[in-house]
Amino acid sequence: MQEERWLLPSGIEEILPSQARVMECLRRDLLDLYGSWGYELVIPPLVDYLDSLLTGTGHDLDLRTFKFTDQLSGRMLGARADMTPQVARIDAHHLRNDVPTRLCYLGTVLHTRSDGFAGTRSPMQIGAEIYGHSGVESDVEILRLVLLTLQMVGIGNPYLDLGHVGIYRGLARQAGLDERQELTLFEALQRKAVPEVEALIARQGLRGATAQMLLALAELNGDDALDRAGKELAAAEAPVRAALDHLRRVADETHKWVPEVPVHFDLAELRGYHYKTGVVFAAFVPGWGQEIARGGRYDDIGRVFGRSRPAVGFSTDLKGLLRLGKGVGDRYQRADRIFAPWSSDPDLQREIARLRREGRQVVTELPGQGSDARALGCDERLVRGETGWGLVPA
Repeated sequence: MQEERWLLPSGIEEILPSQARVMECLRRDLLDLYGSWGYELVIPPLVDYLDSLLTGTGHDLDLRTFKFTDQLSGRMLGARADMTPQVARIDAHHLRNDVPTRLCYLGTVLHTRSDGFAGTRSPMQIGAEIYGHSGVESDVEILRLVLLTLQMVGIGNPYLDLGHVGIYRGLARQAGLDERQELTLFEALQRKAVPEVEALIARQGLRGATAQMLLALAELNGDDALDRAGKELAAAEAPVRAALDHLRRVADETHKWVPEVPVHFDLAELRGYHYKTGVVFAAFVPGWGQEIARGGRYDDIGRVFGRSRPAVGFSTDLKGLLRLGKGVGDRYQRADRIFAPWSSDPDLQREIARLRREGRQVVTELPGQGSDARALGCDERLVRGETGWGLVPA
């Protein structure tokens, strides 16, 4: 019906002037922050071939990706639901550097369903990634950038939740689980459904130390989870012990840089398990049950594009950050607005140009508009005086 044409699809938003101004100013500041650390901006396309979008991270995003047919090629296209596969392609196929590469990005992504902390299906995804380094140091650099991002938005008292996909993956291999069994048990562990986990372990015929270690994962969360893991996973094979050691080194190194930020552990919370290869993390704030930033290591993501390099990064939603941030709007106040008459007078035009260079907003009168300066949000107006054009209260 005509009277309903102003409605938007669920989870799709319009950004109005006051919020758009703040969002744009914050966008510039965050990209400048990442640039000061050496991260170069890339702008992947909104639409891409589906098989490129569903590479690596894409298998997790299949149900969240809008799909349609390209009328030129007949191939399936998708509207990106995550920018990481596209950035991996840029690193692997276009840049092809032999040294570590730092890239950042910001743009709208589309989701068929809402699952982000801002409740939107069109997040404005911002993130940063390092390609070509596999050490603890690049993991920690990304974690530091996450915290600086939250600080810039005015989000106080964040804490980090760390895990490592190599722990469960190594135990699943040690137990001899096939792919179906591994994924079924993984899903139960994500829900912390201990009775279901026990039933699955029994149904799969697992016994002894391996069964006990898999069951223990559901309870290995909290500040002391790594200490308890050292005892409860003592019978684990080398890959699991290596993952635990790496996770501890990441936590210790992070503490050196940001000792005021609490670090928690959850060894069964494995975000992006199907494509992550190492550390996984999320940032939270007290009183808000959803993660506000996420990331981790995904070393094989560039393989399909012809070049597999170590990779670690994070992403978050700018809309959600603004919802939780404090004082951002006050920081980005609208510039003073000045009303000017419609005139081609060279002296007036020079004065208007000077004011605009200083960052002032000058709104030129449109003849017949029927509005005064105040109605247009102007506090001052330009008038001709004895010594030339000057400002007076509106």
